[in-house]
Amino acid sequence: MASDIDIARAASMKPIAEIGARLDIPEEALLPYGRTKAKISADFLKTLNGRKDGKLVLVTAINPTPAGEGKTTTTVGLGDGLNRIGRNAMICLREPSLGPCFGMKGGAAGGGYAQVVPMEDINLHFTGDFHAITSAHNLLAALIENHIYWGNELEIDQRRVTWRRVIDMNDRALRSVVCSLGGVANGFPRESGFDITVASEIMAILCLATDLDDLQRRLGNIIVAYRRDRSAVTARDLEADGSMTVLLKEALQPNLVQTLENNPAFIHGGPFANIAHGCNSVTATATALKLADFVVTEAGFGADLGAEKFFDIKCRKAGLHPDAVVIVATIRALKMNGGVGKDDLGAENVKAVTKGCANLGRHIENIKQFGVPAVVAINHFTADTEAEVQAVKDYCAELGVEAILATHWADGSAGTEALAEHVAALAESGTAQFAPLYEDSLSLFEKIETIAKRIYRADEVLADKSVRDQLRRWEADGFGHLPVCMAKTQYSFSTDPQLRGAPTGHSVPVREVRLAAGAGFIVAVCGDIMTMPGLPRVPSANHIRLDDNGQIEGLF
Repeated sequence: MASDIDIARAASMKPIAEIGARLDIPEEALLPYGRTKAKISADFLKTLNGRKDGKLVLVTAINPTPAGEGKTTTTVGLGDGLNRIGRNAMICLREPSLGPCFGMKGGAAGGGYAQVVPMEDINLHFTGDFHAITSAHNLLAALIENHIYWGNELEIDQRRVTWRRVIDMNDRALRSVVCSLGGVANGFPRESGFDITVASEIMAILCLATDLDDLQRRLGNIIVAYRRDRSAVTARDLEADGSMTVLLKEALQPNLVQTLENNPAFIHGGPFANIAHGCNSVTATATALKLADFVVTEAGFGADLGAEKFFDIKCRKAGLHPDAVVIVATIRALKMNGGVGKDDLGAENVKAVTKGCANLGRHIENIKQFGVPAVVAINHFTADTEAEVQAVKDYCAELGVEAILATHWADGSAGTEALAEHVAALAESGTAQFAPLYEDSLSLFEKIETIAKRIYRADEVLADKSVRDQLRRWEADGFGHLPVCMAKTQYSFSTDPQLRGAPTGHSVPVREVRLAAGAGFIVAVCGDIMTMPGLPRVPSANHIRLDDNGQIEGLF
């Protein structure tokens, strides 16, 4: 079979105006970036208020493994499948980050015959949203240093500057840096560091803001430092919110593209789910719900991270009410959760599949806690055997959930017809009774404990007195009602990436906590998770190049 990039390059894409017309978006409301991608104008978005919402479907997955799960591919395939069976559907995805594109993933626009296109543009610079976010973030960093240099009228304690810099690349050398070296002309030396752009609070703000006014309000609320008396200094205090909003004005508008089957897709925003809240923008999702009868969206990594944050942060803050959930699993990944090594995944092993289903079962149980009906999509690989597939179906049936084989990677929408029919029936059944996992009134530490115990099945949360004291100070300052965003390894329910399956009896160590006052949540950094990833021993960047015809090779 052809590679993903070859399939994408051979696609027959329609002009973006035709895709917009499918959604009744007038051509003058499209801000085109070439022929096949466009932003939707803010003026048009305002005209949608008052329209009835469509059905919202979340695609999530079991914990990721090196064997692959295919959550984005399934999201695209399901969106195409719903259109194939006569439903008016569109998908909402996150924008890929350059970090994993050049690191481990090599691309993140789906795969096989379930992709969004133009694949190369989407995986690289796209419409410049990430560059705008990076620039706005680092503008604020520059304004902090400049304010201190010119007299520090706000009396910022230089030891308590919390705002770091960002870059959209994996670079472990930038995790901890010393800035302002070189003498008096360069300011006052201090320790700082870089995070990856997808971990930026500005990324989270862009993905949670509802319009430009809300965006500027949230930007102004960002806490960048503290004074000696521990009082907060905000971006608004530095008069930075206006210029940052200017840099983000176009970035706030959703990006319209298409699938290989010419169905509409919004791709907008891109916070990671292991270190941020893992969902595409509220603006894109809310707009799609006004334009389509079914909206299929995804949340990053396994359901213990992406789905939990989708429910407890995005849906809570945006007033969204999901109607159905699809949990993606592969036979290969279930085998790995059952103890099989990567080199042995090709051989039939029903026993390992059954053992690995414990991880899937945990995710099914967790989704049920939110009151949303679920179905399991078995993302098909060619080496899967009938006995292995049947073992998963039998296991899910015991939990009262149907498991459906999906062959969209090879067959496009033809491979998701059964899944699409089931999802449509679930979403239209009216059985969803969505509720977040915890109430706003719980203390911040109790919210962390609730997630750790009910979602991760941990026995306890370990946190130093300094962490607990910090949480209590934020509560005293009026931030106790905020939800919690857990920064944790994606590979396990625990904080140990090697502990697969469905572990119990473990502890969740919280290393530090961060206040994202603009985004509106508290980040709990657990275990050894890093907000600036490193590159693997052999990064994908080593194999990405231009061929003799000037075309890109190596993206997949």
